[in-house]
Order: sequence, then structure tokens, then C-alpha cells
Amino acid sequence: MRPRPTAVGYLRRDVSGISQDWNEIQIRSVAQRLGYDLAKTVVFGRETDDPEGRLLNVIRAMDVDAVIVPNAVHLGGAIPDALVQECDVVTVSPENTYARWPVPLRGLRVDGG
Repeated sequence: MRPRPTAVGYLRRDVSGISQDWNEIQIRSVAQRLGYDLAKTVVFGRETDDPEGRLLNVIRAMDVDAVIVPNAVHLGGAIPDALVQECDVVTVSPENTYARWPVPLRGLRVDGG
């Protein structure tokens, strides 16, 4: 077991444009604040074929707990279900976590009572 959960950053070079360095800083900052060990940042461009499939391969090979992206635009505008089935997805702006495991609500009884 790892001492801290591991994450990878992900961004699209063609989406970030001149803000790529800033996006990478934001990814590192959110990873640190949420307690993730950021193993690497994966950067793909417009020329990358099947970016979602390639990202899934990285996530599976590295056995990460989360992927952190600047926003959903870097994932084609929506958070892919296939990605959330593999790991948590954290967006920087707006900051949100799409958890692969359901989070039980406190105080809610599951036995119907």
C-alpha cells in the first residue's frame, strides 16, 4: 500500500495553448492540497489518436487513484464514464471530484428506516 494516493495530471496542449504552464501549476497545486502524490502529467495534442484510450492505458499501467485535469474541455467537454470507472477524476476549474466509488451520505439509513 502506498503512503499517499497517487494521481496523474492530464491536459491537452491544443486546449491549454499559452496557458499550459499555468495549467500544470494548477494541477500540481490541487494534487498537493488534496493529498495526492502527483506521479506525472500526461500531455497530448490534437495529433494524438484516441487520447481517452491512451490516458486509460496510462492510468491502468500506473495504477493511479485519480486523474487531475484543468477542466472538462481537456476531456472533450464531458467527464468520460470509462475514466470514472477506473479512477477519480478531479477538475481544477470548477473544482469538482467525480468519484469512482459512491460516497455514503451521513445520517442516511440504508435499511429504509
